[in-house]
Amino acid sequence: MIGGVAADAPTRGEPGGVNQRPASAPTAAGVVLASGSGTRVGSAVNKVYLPLGGRRLVSWSLAALGQVPDIGVLVLVTRPQDADLVAEVLDRAESRVAVEVVHGGSSRQESELMALRHLAPRIRSGQVDTVLIHDAARPLVTPELVTRVLRAAREHGGAVPGLPAEDLVTVREQDGAELVEAVAADLVGVQTPQGFASAPLLAAYEQAAREGFAGTDTASCMERFSAVPVRWIPGSRRNFKITYAHDLVVAEQVLADRH
Repeated sequence: MIGGVAADAPTRGEPGGVNQRPASAPTAAGVVLASGSGTRVGSAVNKVYLPLGGRRLVSWSLAALGQVPDIGVLVLVTRPQDADLVAEVLDRAESRVAVEVVHGGSSRQESELMALRHLAPRIRSGQVDTVLIHDAARPLVTPELVTRVLRAAREHGGAVPGLPAEDLVTVREQDGAELVEAVAADLVGVQTPQGFASAPLLAAYEQAAREGFAGTDTASCMERFSAVPVRWIPGSRRNFKITYAHDLVVAEQVLADRH
């Protein structure tokens, strides 16, 4: 399973489009994490800027979240050294809402915290009622899955998509030999985006920062520092994470099949 002060950066894209919520209604914020390095994919370039289906990999996540009518704010968490690549992505962005850029921290959790602090004034004023945090390395997420996570998060306080971990095993040593055992049938492999009520989420991350706690993902931090219930909803096998070079090949094929 399961990040500094927010950097000031220009906003790209034009807010607007069809199916907008009334200006006075609370909106959801989508956060796309793109401040890692992704060295295991075997590229000198941050993997989320590698080409996929004719655009940069991160562009797919921005487009998917940007198509969801109830998402009125998009935050892209980046590294300073990727500024030129970020500018290229935003110049070609297909989102119906503006994309705001924030510099991340030295860890995933610190990067999430930077995004939440950037959104804090709108969270405290009630403008942003829910935050969805998504890993840019999962480019095949669909607007439909994002919408289901958002609806569940608004209803229950928190929601994460996932799939039964049917292909996981544990390996232990016994008498000098390795024994392979299937994991418990009720385990779930968690995906992103993970969505939570914004005020408890911000409070949990600030408390985690004060205590020096680092969780494995958004849900683990919420489970530690919040009483907000987390609802599991079915994820998608196509919403897999790009980790190795072969994953890019598979993603290209999925996109080809989709079109």
